[in-house]
Amino acid sequence: MQTRASVKWIDRIIIAVMLVLGVAMLLPFAWLFSMSFRPVAEAYRMPPSFLPPNLHLTNYRAVLDSSVPFLKIYWNSLYVAVIVTCGQLITCSLAAFAFARLEFKGRDSLFFVMLVGIMFPAQVTIIPIYLGFAQTGLLNHPIGLALMYLTSSFGVFLVRQFMLSQPKALEEAALMDGAGHLKIFLRISLPQLRPALSALGIITFTQTWNYYFQARVLLEPQDAMTLPVAMDLLRGYMSEGNLSLVMAAMSMAILPAVLIFLLAQRLVIEGMAMSGIKN
Repeated sequence: MQTRASVKWIDRIIIAVMLVLGVAMLLPFAWLFSMSFRPVAEAYRMPPSFLPPNLHLTNYRAVLDSSVPFLKIYWNSLYVAVIVTCGQLITCSLAAFAFARLEFKGRDSLFFVMLVGIMFPAQVTIIPIYLGFAQTGLLNHPIGLALMYLTSSFGVFLVRQFMLSQPKALEEAALMDGAGHLKIFLRISLPQLRPALSALGIITFTQTWNYYFQARVLLEPQDAMTLPVAMDLLRGYMSEGNLSLVMAAMSMAILPAVLIFLLAQRLVIEGMAMSGIKN
């Protein structure tokens, strides 16, 4: 009886801790949206009030009417994120199939070399990329930023580990019946990869949506920028801009990533859990 009672208390403590952590994670977002509805004078009032005294949409209209082409920049971010996500779903799934199911010389060594690339930050490779884009005319074009990330070492690793956990019986039977590797991949392997590809797609979209350093270096004109860089323009030099206006812009900027994650967080957790290393 004491053991059962202690287990119940432990469960209650864990639930309470999770609730506190959940509330703590949501508070910054709640404060962000609250600030976006305030006039600038209310933003700096002390002591601050959590709820705005009056709901004003002035800041949202000011963002759309500002000198920064916010809607064009919004489209650039969406354009880049969709292309990168679709590209990685295709290239990472094909590469993962090759590393998990095909036998060829140097496969394990090549996979190790590919994984080494995960350790290098974007700052290491940005100079040769910048010079190459300048020579090919891709500089200051959103498509150039998208082409940089059409594949991912992490994505290949994620899908490969998931594929290794799947049985090979159907694939071997199809191979004995004369099916080619491409047909086996499209008809048998790909339908089983739905959890892993769903997780990869959501992770890739949210990560690409938030790219700042790469976009800051490669995209200079305002009509070619993405949203993280546009936040700097609205914030102004030395943060002298309208804080409430910046909060309104950030509220609109984070909505796609937050909605996608909330709608499919189960698939993200399932895909990550089922992609563990399995010998």
